[in-house]
Amino acid sequence: MSARGRRSFLQAAPAALLAAPAVVGAQPAIRWRLASSFPKGLDALFPAAEQVAQQVSAATGGRFQIQVFAANELVPPFGVLDAVREGTVECGHSASYYYIGKDPTFAFDCAMPFGLNSRQQSAWLLDGGGMALMRELFAGYNIVNFPCGNTGAQMGGWFRREIRTVADLKGLKMRVGGLAGQVVTRLGVVPQQIPGSDVYPALEKGAIDAAEWVGPYDDLKLGFYKVAPYYYYPGWAEAGPQLSIYVNRQAHEALPEEYRHILEAACAAAHVGMQARYDARNPAAMKKLIAGGAQLRMFSRDILLACQKESFALYRELAASNAGFRKVFEPWNRFRSEQHLWTRISENSVDAFAGRHPVDSPAAP
Repeated sequence: MSARGRRSFLQAAPAALLAAPAVVGAQPAIRWRLASSFPKGLDALFPAAEQVAQQVSAATGGRFQIQVFAANELVPPFGVLDAVREGTVECGHSASYYYIGKDPTFAFDCAMPFGLNSRQQSAWLLDGGGMALMRELFAGYNIVNFPCGNTGAQMGGWFRREIRTVADLKGLKMRVGGLAGQVVTRLGVVPQQIPGSDVYPALEKGAIDAAEWVGPYDDLKLGFYKVAPYYYYPGWAEAGPQLSIYVNRQAHEALPEEYRHILEAACAAAHVGMQARYDARNPAAMKKLIAGGAQLRMFSRDILLACQKESFALYRELAASNAGFRKVFEPWNRFRSEQHLWTRISENSVDAFAGRHPVDSPAAP
């Protein structure tokens, strides 16, 4: 992929959507189905797919229609990649770390423990060489991928009891997925794979001791604070989890070129929109959680260091055994190191100062 191609994802979005109606009049009518991995109840996340469909339709005068289906309406949440690969549906919206059982390299397209935050993830993909690597990975599954949303940094999870030391992790039954599940297994945690709808009763009955979900806005709606009051941070497992649109390669190639540009631009707009929703809604939700009895706790330095050590030990093992993982990990890790050096100097220093020295909000007029 050329440098121009890597940058076009966001740069071309406004122009493509504005100019599109003038060029689609003679284009064919196309009807697609999109299978989402997410329920409609995740109302900051699920709408990204709907936004793509709405903008594609608007930009083509209704000639390119995408019908969006929530999780389990067409395929199960973790079946989206296979459904798109096989052409059961033309496209899907999912989190790529759901598919690490097929290849752990998929985690780079979503979230790596102690990895990139949301801005760094976009920077790596769109201008740091990441998109070419991910396109190569997805090509092996007959898919063309597009970034489409990010929740921003998530929280570390809800716990029924306080976790003060690494020893407290041993035997802990926790709902946690992705590579993070493999990391905490090395520290004695027993990962549990439980559907989101079953997490609350599992915590309430003591079937599990802890659960990682998303962040304040989504967590508030599920009421976890009522049965597992200790709310831990930082979310080291998911600093910037990205969602993606998957498009069946044959369906993508059959699109007129104008429609391809419109689809790419719509994904880019939805990518920005999702994070805006989470950033705008999380602060108020956090206040409500605390007012309702949630008790914020920060993971101890020892726990964070142990999790980080095991994360990179796991990466080295995967790189040694999986050539595809190694091909992505080595440049990704260099990019990560350079990004953290810069953000420590720039944004982190400003954010830390502002947090230590708050200024009262001005009174409303």
